[in-house]
Amino acid sequence: MSCATGSIAPYTPSANVPWNRRRVAHLYRRMGFGATNSQITAGLAMTPTALVDQIINQALALPLPAQPVWYDWTRYPVDDYADFGDESYNHRIELTRQWISNMLAQGFKEKLTLFWHNHFVTEWNNYNCSAYLFQYYTLLHQYALGNFKLFAHYIGTTPAMLLYLNGNQNEVGNPNQNYARELMELFTMGQNNGYTEDDIEEMARALTGWKVPYSDVIDAYTCADSYFDIAYFDNTPKTIFGQTGQWRNDINPANPENVVNLIFAQRADQVAGYICTKLYRFYISNDVDTDIVAALADTFKNNNFEITPVLRQLFKSEHFFDEANIGHLIKSPIELAAGLHHALQIPADDNRLNGIFYDCADMAQELFEPVNVAGWPGHRTWINENNLTRRWDYAGYYVYYVDDTTLDNWVELAKNLTNDSNDPAVVTAALVDYLLPKGMETPAEYQTATDVFKGSIPQNYFDEQLWNLDWAEARDQIRNLLLFLVKQPSFQLN
Repeated sequence: MSCATGSIAPYTPSANVPWNRRRVAHLYRRMGFGATNSQITAGLAMTPTALVDQIINQALALPLPAQPVWYDWTRYPVDDYADFGDESYNHRIELTRQWISNMLAQGFKEKLTLFWHNHFVTEWNNYNCSAYLFQYYTLLHQYALGNFKLFAHYIGTTPAMLLYLNGNQNEVGNPNQNYARELMELFTMGQNNGYTEDDIEEMARALTGWKVPYSDVIDAYTCADSYFDIAYFDNTPKTIFGQTGQWRNDINPANPENVVNLIFAQRADQVAGYICTKLYRFYISNDVDTDIVAALADTFKNNNFEITPVLRQLFKSEHFFDEANIGHLIKSPIELAAGLHHALQIPADDNRLNGIFYDCADMAQELFEPVNVAGWPGHRTWINENNLTRRWDYAGYYVYYVDDTTLDNWVELAKNLTNDSNDPAVVTAALVDYLLPKGMETPAEYQTATDVFKGSIPQNYFDEQLWNLDWAEARDQIRNLLLFLVKQPSFQLN
């Protein structure tokens, strides 16, 4: 259980809560996938508020994902695929590779997109169209820092979601409640939080009319864009949350009868509390501070459900920087893999990026394939007897199999962290504190790590100060220390 204190008020550094390397690294680790030494150094020269604003503003300025050549490929009447199954899968791997590469380069936007992927869940195997995948992926990026009302509206009209939660089968006279239920239960309000079974039934009727193109010629979905067909829409009055009207999921989100807007108008408190609780658990702690969430929820409502003001408030708060919140979350597999590559600047070519994707899938986090509509549960579920050994093995693989240039860069990192110290205890402590969120707990643990770093080099070389980081052996010493550190319990924490 977290013992964090601190209010939602902006964090002001003090002697008791200093703005130091640990807190700069904590900010980068939580907002994204960790920090390089140069990022930490630059961050220390800024105020916490300015650094948070810089990270968010840089994310806001990023363009939408570049369109691959296959972004609008269809299957009928023009068949863009020579081999649909293989090509569609290869497109998915290509996009995943690009996403992971972006995680290493611009962590905050991509990690937030990952959060929304695990919120507005779809599973690729349920729609299996390259165009649908890219449209879904682009929408996650477009609204990751945007307006949540618009986000909730547009996600329900994407082919990926229509096929995943049976919206395509939701028709007048034969309503399918699947998407209506999840829209309220998982996507906006939270389970059993302000709606009834009657509301779900009426919501399903309001959501009728959206279709995904299907061809009898090929007996399959064509991969063309979704559309609204009035012939399948239930145009009779519906009563939702006690409000009667011609509710619909209109093409125009500003339509007064748009049923998604009704959720926000009638259940604003439930929506704000639910979404801010999820953001808190993702970025702060699984042990929710209800006072902090309430303050965030007020900000969410007061800003017409814009996401960015909530995140600015959260990341600038003294609560976020509380010592008890540092190293308190368990890394997801992608946080483990991407964070290690970014902090240690391990090059990632296409083969390495493919490896990260498959490795994370083996550790129970396959991108574009969450476990179910509720998403990956996260936190302690990331680690069990099997997954922990896999996490050790993959982290060790990433550290062991690097080129000579990377090893040389690690030597330079050690020099920069220690002012080129020739004291093995100083070098070890610096690398420990750089890689582990809260370092090690006891002097004995630091001594054990120092012994690992020294390796087989005779003690007299250290005692007589003959050894230094320019020794050829230093590269392997650093690698061996890193191999030791990635198996420490605290390395699993974020």
